[in-house]
Amino acid sequence: MAAYMRSMICLVSTERSAFMSRGSGVVAEARRYVRALKRKPVRVLMPDTETERVLKPTAGRDVQRQKGQVPATMKHPEEDFVKARRDDHSAVKLAVIKDHVDGLRFERALPGDKRLARLVSVARSRTFREHQGKILLEGRRLICDALDAGANPQMVFFSTVDRLRELPLDKLKRATLVKVKFEDIKIWSELVAPQGVIAIFSRPDPSRLNFASKGHSVPLSLICDNIRDPGNLGTMLRCAAAAGCHNVLLTKGCVDAWEPKVLRAAMGAHFRLPIYSSLDWDDMEKHLPKPVTVHVADSSCGTDRSRESEDSQVNVSRRPSKAGDYGWVSAKSNHNNMRYEEYDSDSDSDCEDGGLLLPIVDSKLYHESWAESATALVIGGETWGLSVEAVQLAEKTAGRRLFIPVAPLVDSLNSAMAASILLFEGRKQLLKLIQTPGGKSKAEQQLS
Repeated sequence: MAAYMRSMICLVSTERSAFMSRGSGVVAEARRYVRALKRKPVRVLMPDTETERVLKPTAGRDVQRQKGQVPATMKHPEEDFVKARRDDHSAVKLAVIKDHVDGLRFERALPGDKRLARLVSVARSRTFREHQGKILLEGRRLICDALDAGANPQMVFFSTVDRLRELPLDKLKRATLVKVKFEDIKIWSELVAPQGVIAIFSRPDPSRLNFASKGHSVPLSLICDNIRDPGNLGTMLRCAAAAGCHNVLLTKGCVDAWEPKVLRAAMGAHFRLPIYSSLDWDDMEKHLPKPVTVHVADSSCGTDRSRESEDSQVNVSRRPSKAGDYGWVSAKSNHNNMRYEEYDSDSDSDCEDGGLLLPIVDSKLYHESWAESATALVIGGETWGLSVEAVQLAEKTAGRRLFIPVAPLVDSLNSAMAASILLFEGRKQLLKLIQTPGGKSKAEQQLS
């Protein structure tokens, strides 16, 4: 009976069809039609931009589904298809093709990888560098200097395999290597002509780095006091490394030593001598040898100076609590002791009569003998000069106020230029002392 009913249904449907055939062909066509209905619908792959427009579920069916009117077995296949396509597209973005070079595994970043942009942007923030303990290094030479000193690399981005081979691969085994397009590096690079390699390192500890020039240093330390300009600080670090300084100490008022501009100006000096940042004056002596003599030199160019006559002293405009008024920029040195200065200030820390008593520091020409033992040199910033604590430390250690004569009508020297003159003069005097009988052993004892 059931077979008879099915044949009757097929016969009626074929009669209504425009392409009706006769004989046994009718049954055959009907069976093909029934089989076609039983097959699963074919999923049509469409572009991502058209998927949402074509296969977007209707609002009416969503309401029915929320009310429970649509059975669970009647879920829309097009919705599942859209979800699957989205998952597949995300998986393609997150997928990473890995390759090898000289036995070292690296990744090929696909379009949509944001690691380079994210790490570079945050590594340029001083707050991030200090809190997260990461620094950004760019260029083959700077990265090689860091690796030779024992710095810990975390992630290296490179544009070509040849650029990666220029680095010591044996020291990159623990780092994540990512190959990116040169256009991406060019966008986030700080250089005018990018070299195609950027690395993220852990912030180095100066006491744990291996400095190749450590055996060639002299008992001379550089103290940077309120150096705000990144170019000046980087140049001073480069001069300190060239002069063979024992270490460099930075006060809290200085710019961050790991600023990209400081790194470029220093030319690898960060990995040639210890650099201690953000130090209080109370902790300054802990990083200096004992005994030590601290000399000060002021590169302040923000004060107004006038010369009354050839034999007159330098008249300095007075500022509250500004030890930078100790000047060395005049054409004529003042060998008299400057025992105190009067300041017009409303500060509660001043004396009762409105004046501030500054330490006693003798002045001395820079080419005279002043580096006779372990020595530290303090360079003040060009805007505010030296801190009061710097002059107090110089008085405590029997230091001098070093004076650099300049030609008339020249107000001052750049702080980095002044540092280079004084550091190489100090190096010359210390080397002369070391070459004397018994001088070398004495200098080694002071550095230990």
